[in-house]
This record gives sequence, structure tokens and C-alpha cells, in this order.
Amino acid sequence: MSEISRRQFLEFMGRSATLAGAFNFLPGCVNLDKSANPSAPFTPLKPSQKDDLLLAKGFKYNLLLKWRQKLNNQGELFGYNNDFIAYLPFSSTNPYDGLMWVNHEYTDPWLNSGWKPGFTRTKAQVDIERKEVGGSIVHIRKNEGRWSMVKDSKFNRRLDAFTPIPIISEQPILGKKIAIGTLGNCAGGVTPWGTVLTCEENYQNFVGEAVVSNGKRTIQDGDQYLSWIGHVDLPPEHYGWVVEVDLKTGRAQKLTALGRFSHECATTTLATDGRCVVYSGDDSDQEHIYKFIAAKPGSLEKGSLYVADTINGRWLPLDRQKDQRLKQAFNSHTQLLISTRAAAKIVGATPLDRPEDIEIDPISGAVFVTLTNSRKNNNPYGSIMKIVEKDNSPLSMEFQASNFVSGGQDFACPDNLVFDRKGNLWMCTDMSYNPAMQEQYGRFGNNGLFYIPLSGKNAGRAFQVASSPPGAELTGPCFAPDYKTLFLSVQHPGERGHDPSRIASHW
Repeated sequence: MSEISRRQFLEFMGRSATLAGAFNFLPGCVNLDKSANPSAPFTPLKPSQKDDLLLAKGFKYNLLLKWRQKLNNQGELFGYNNDFIAYLPFSSTNPYDGLMWVNHEYTDPWLNSGWKPGFTRTKAQVDIERKEVGGSIVHIRKNEGRWSMVKDSKFNRRLDAFTPIPIISEQPILGKKIAIGTLGNCAGGVTPWGTVLTCEENYQNFVGEAVVSNGKRTIQDGDQYLSWIGHVDLPPEHYGWVVEVDLKTGRAQKLTALGRFSHECATTTLATDGRCVVYSGDDSDQEHIYKFIAAKPGSLEKGSLYVADTINGRWLPLDRQKDQRLKQAFNSHTQLLISTRAAAKIVGATPLDRPEDIEIDPISGAVFVTLTNSRKNNNPYGSIMKIVEKDNSPLSMEFQASNFVSGGQDFACPDNLVFDRKGNLWMCTDMSYNPAMQEQYGRFGNNGLFYIPLSGKNAGRAFQVASSPPGAELTGPCFAPDYKTLFLSVQHPGERGHDPSRIASHW
């Protein structure tokens, strides 16, 4: 590379001066060819509505895993609607052999079980759908430049809505310490000790929500298209938690100390005293962002939960012993955790525009939060918030919040984030495909993957790297340890169809 092209390359890439080589998508493998454009690492895509997975010139992809691919000799299959991805190599000396976790968020019944609205849902159809959610553990390996699943590996297995999972709680929840299954699995995180955190988001769509009024508990129905109510007895209080999974053994546990809500993510960092701190967003309009500080190193079973007041820059404790209002509202800490949203509102947390993914800049330590959009606040395009903790400490109770970048120009509806090792931000978008929203989102084309430098003259600008098929969103971006590979999920292509005879995508 000549000196002038190298200078232009560094200027465009900001902190990511060494970023080059191959990128892999899930599905897909992308190779970056710097010679494609001497003044930039790639020529950004323009918005497109083409029925294909499009990549900027110089990139390519290959499929790694796909729906209902056989995982093992027990007949377990790769699930539906991939979301969060984590990759953990077996050894630091060989980053090309390890275990991948993939979330399976929800179903499209017309594809999964054949059920359609207006017809009677059967128990057999519900059982099929319960097998499609949860998560997959997959042994993958890179050979001759290409990643693939290690067939029939002893590590390949599924967790789904049938899997018994212990509930780590001070008190039994509805008299039980074991929940049946995990579902609504959206984003997640990885602990410093090498386990995966998978987040139960919109559990209420499947099992409804429990409401207590005048001492009487009733169940509000779930989403008519997804609801399993009437076919299974799955208490809503057993869902909406962060679930910790050991990929080598498949053992899992539900961590109630982190609160119960529509967890989008569980992003971890280590404090100077060795304790783990977890940030999480509640993916619903006018909900909140949370921080959990573990009680001791190496465990998330106990600790302190806080919710953000972004107006005044304070973390508010959700602790009955520290707030008389909470003590009056809840009989126990377990009851408070079950109703985390209500507790957050009692203490005065700031309502936000759909808090989704949270990631931490590896260079500055700043915390970035995607606020996807808000109908209530007439903010269809969303934004990314930047939080700087006082003294740059995750243990701090004070912070400064500011708007990093707003949607509406280069992109709309930011969702999943990931940083590369040089501190540049990669972002996936999640625009709704409701026909009523096309007037607002049509000019952005299909959802995509964007690259955002955090320094240099292009700092804060979004450059599109990939465009999804119609109806799809790209989710779960995850770099391999050598940063030559980016795994990425392609979720629900053609979702607008809801009818096999009028499917919106054939990708």
C-alpha cells in the first residue's frame, strides 16, 4: 500500500488502523479487500430493498449454520430466529477451535408449526414451537480459511423451552426453584470467567404476564400470534431473567439478582476489586437501563441492582433497605425483583426510547446504549446514548449521559452493537416492517450492518457494510479473538409474509 493510500486508510478507519483481512457472518463469511478502494477500506453500500444479503464491494460470505441443521446424534436441531452470538475458544493459543452460543429468540408459527391465526392451535404445534426457541451450543472450527461446525461433537446441544433450569433466588418463585425452559432469548453477554449470559426478553408474548390486584393474581394473555397459554402451564414469573450457561457442560441457571424485565443484553465488565458489573437494557418504549454490581468476584448470584436516572446522572438503588417506598411496595427483595419495572418507576428512573443493546468502548471505557425508537416521543429513528461513569469506574454511582449520534440521516433504529479491538463501533439496525411504517423507513431500504469510526474526520458517521434480505434484521455481531472474523445472524428474512404462498423473501 502506498504512503498516500495508507494515510487515507488510517484517516477513514480512525482508531482501527490495523483492521483488515477476513470477516465471517453467521450465516456468512466476509473478506475485506483493501484494494477495492484505495481511499477507504470499503465503498459503503447504498440503501437497497433487494432480496439478497448484500455486502460492500470486496466482501464475501458463506453460511455457517442454518435453521433445523442437525447438531448431534440425539436429533437436536439448530433453532429459529438467531440473535445474540458468543464465541469462546478452547485455548488462548488456538483461537480457531471453540464453542459458539446462538440465541433463538421467537418463532414464526406459519413456518415453524404451520399454525395460522383464525385456526385452533394444538398442543402438538406448541411443542414444535417450544423446540425452536432458547439457544444452541455449537462446536466450530476454522480449517483452510473457512469456519464450519464440528459434526457430532459431544459439545453440540440445545437449550429450549423444555429444558429444566434452576432459579437462583433468595426465595422460591411460585413455590419452585426450577423453571421449565428459556425463551424470548434476545441479546446477552459473556462473563469474565467464560460463561455466557443469555437474556429472556419478550417472554410475555409466549406465557403472558402475571398481574396482582387486590391480592388476586391473574394472567394477561400473550401475543395472539405467539401465545402458548392454554396448552402449557409456564408461570410468567419464571421468565424475564438473565440465564447463565456453561457451554462445555450445558448447565444453566436463572440469575434473579439482575432483575426481571425484557432484558435485551447483559454486557459485563470487571471492576478494580475483581467484581463483575453488568449493564442491561429493557427493550420496551419508555423503559430503563440497569446496572448490577456483583457481591463478590466470580459470581453473579448475589449483588446490588441499580436503575439509571439519566437526567441527573445517578444510579438509583433498587433496595428495600435503602428506600422506604420500596419497602412499603414489596414484601421481600424477591418480590421486588419479580416486579423490577414497577420498582424502577417508584424510585424515579428515566424512561427512555426502547433501550436495547449496551456495549463498552475498549479504549475509553465509555458505555454506549442503543435507543432504538419511540412512538410515544415521536422518535422513529432512534439514537445512541453515551454514558461516562465518574472516574471511569463501573462502581461509581454518578455518570454523565449524552447523545452520541441520532438516527434519521445515515441509518434508522440502531439495535445490536459490537466494538472492534481498536474501539470502532459496528451497529445493526432494526426497522419495523409494519406497512404503516414504510413512509418513515422506506428510504433506508432493508436493515443493515454499519461501521462507525469513533475518531478522525469520519467520527460518528455510519457507513453501511451489509444489507439484509427483506423482512430481516442482522443481529448478534461477534468478532472472533483474532478480529479477522465477524459472526452475524440473519434473523427472520421474509417475516412480512406470514403466508407461505406470499413470502416476502426467498433468500
